[in-house]
Amino acid sequence: MAVPKRKVSKMKRRQRQAANRYEGVQASFCKECGKPVAPHSVCTACGMYKGRQVLTVAE
Repeated sequence: MAVPKRKVSKMKRRQRQAANRYEGVQASFCKECGKPVAPHSVCTACGMYKGRQVLTVAE
């Protein structure tokens, strides 16, 4: 049976437990069309990014 050589610090224990609390990337909403979009990415519905048109989307 394995026995730890020394006490695990509070920081190491909290870093390990933090991985279980991660809920993934939260979707934000496009300010132009209101569709859900991943953060820091171009909206695929309207082609807007940071208030300017960067993609031409065929409708």
